[in-house]
Amino acid sequence: MNELMNPEISHLLRWILVETSHPGNVGSAARALKTMGFSDLRLVNPKIKGVTQESEAIALASGAVDILKASQESNSLELAVQGCSVVLGLTSRDREFGPPAMDWVLARTLVKAALASNHQVAILFGPERTGLDNDHLALCTHRVWLDANPAYPSLNLAQALMVCAYTLREALSHGLEGVHPSLLANREEMADFADPSAIAAMLEHWRQGLEAIGYLDPVNPKKLMPRLQALFARSRLHKEEIDLLRGIAKQMLQKK
Repeated sequence: MNELMNPEISHLLRWILVETSHPGNVGSAARALKTMGFSDLRLVNPKIKGVTQESEAIALASGAVDILKASQESNSLELAVQGCSVVLGLTSRDREFGPPAMDWVLARTLVKAALASNHQVAILFGPERTGLDNDHLALCTHRVWLDANPAYPSLNLAQALMVCAYTLREALSHGLEGVHPSLLANREEMADFADPSAIAAMLEHWRQGLEAIGYLDPVNPKKLMPRLQALFARSRLHKEEIDLLRGIAKQMLQKK
């Protein structure tokens, strides 16, 4: 099978590398994506600007230089995930707060359900040394981990991307077979889900509003905003609910 069963699927999937340090990982990621039939590579705040033009990146991309040239580089993760109904952040580290967590096996079924309804999906990979941090995960709908040796779950960035690309290609080759019924039952709702960038903007609006009414102390905020962030992530807010919540924040600010 040289192509994905549906060529349009590749254009609905964004593979996002966040704050990548090593040009070789960018080149290897491009090669892995092309090998598995995907193409949309996005780079957010790479440590080396114009990293796709580095000799090491070009060398390790091998025959996938076209993926490198077509990749998009930006300094905003919010823009990179804008318009995506599903945003998966790959990390093996547990978090006290953050989006709902699931393993990659279940996450693949969520991706398949989203793609079946022609909705955009983003898959995020963090910096090589530290992985995705809490601010990155705040823009994700789910935190996802790969099943690995619990005593040593570490994977090289390009290796992790290749594992995901290969297994996702394999899953997509079977169509929607094996998709969890609860995910399929809610496919239609995905069109109404607010994307993570809209939720992040709403949370910033709420932070300002809560400070205005004296409920949030900016000097000693404790864990109020991370708790609200986790609450809204679990709720999978709809677009109209974002408008409602921003209306409340606007009223709070008028009390200032």
